[in-house]
Amino acid sequence: MQIGIVGKPNVGKSTFFGAATLAPVNIADYPFTTIEPNKGVAHVRTPCPCKDLGVECTPHNSLCEAGVRLVPVELLDVAGLVPGAWDGKGLGNKFLDDLRQADALINVVDISGSTDIEGNSVGPGSHDPSEDVVFLRREIELWMREIIKNGLGRIARQAKMQDAKQETVLQERLAGLNITESQIKEALKRVPLPADPTLWDDDTLAGLCREIRILSKPMIIAMNKADLAPEGNIGKVGAMDDPAVPVLAETELALKKAAAAGIVDYLPGDASFGLSGDVNESQRKALDYMAANLERYGSTGVQRCLEECVFGMLDRIAVYPVEDENRYTDHQGRVLPDCFLMPRGSTARDLAYKVHTELGDKFIRAVNARTKRTVGADYVLQDGDVIRIVANR
Repeated sequence: MQIGIVGKPNVGKSTFFGAATLAPVNIADYPFTTIEPNKGVAHVRTPCPCKDLGVECTPHNSLCEAGVRLVPVELLDVAGLVPGAWDGKGLGNKFLDDLRQADALINVVDISGSTDIEGNSVGPGSHDPSEDVVFLRREIELWMREIIKNGLGRIARQAKMQDAKQETVLQERLAGLNITESQIKEALKRVPLPADPTLWDDDTLAGLCREIRILSKPMIIAMNKADLAPEGNIGKVGAMDDPAVPVLAETELALKKAAAAGIVDYLPGDASFGLSGDVNESQRKALDYMAANLERYGSTGVQRCLEECVFGMLDRIAVYPVEDENRYTDHQGRVLPDCFLMPRGSTARDLAYKVHTELGDKFIRAVNARTKRTVGADYVLQDGDVIRIVANR
């Protein structure tokens, strides 16, 4: 699973990325700090079954802290997008091509209104951040439209010669964008196209691509610099179609670094932190400011954005495969070693394939380790399930 961090230049994308992953990145107050995409790993929280089952887990592909499983997800921080990128402006299609495999997008917006539409610094509150949301959606949609148009002649010939379905030929054009045929089929229900591809005009294609974007690249707005936002900005952007969260990326980054240094006790996503080390007067003032904002917004919003992406927009559930349903272990004796994030509605056979292709091919049955009941291939997994897969050797 990959989540793309997007937005115009100079809004705090790299700060958000660094706060979420603690990966070293270039952070500066000017556009196009990021040229090549930064890749890193963040973690989302879900209850670990260890407490329910009364065992001490030994995680392998994830972490467990006080009964909370921290499951890794990949983040991609790409170069800033400016109006006209779909047509090559700024870093243009390079930015967009970096997003091809993203499952969801976090659109980092400068909610303080202190950067113009191209990411240049302006007076605080002088720019309307809702414009940034509208233009970024549009850029992605026009990028998709141009990919379709570039192959329109071949699509027309293929549709005529093979009597191919529209969703099939469109999916072939957009396959590199991690877009499925079923997503395109659903988009076509919302924006039907003429049967003859030569009659597909720019406006209709743009409308279709809007629906494809919504279905294939769901987006959440990270309203960054919320502590500096003029009155009304958060409410205005929060009322737009995409879910939106007030975010304090600099605070999250500072608190994680302070926690690593032993100065504070802080867990990502918490609404407060405690002092655990000595601080000077200037540090105390900074920490007091952070504490007041955490109380105001309930968290820094960074973790909330990540978890809304994974568990909300992408609707993933956490499932734990084991090899011994009584001890909840794998073949190395590790207790609840792995946690997989599966699409809601996945089956026991889907989990088997997720663990290993051969396990899926040779699937016989599964055992629900919580209930000790045998279940079939079509058993629909539930959040928090602990499952043993039985397969032919």
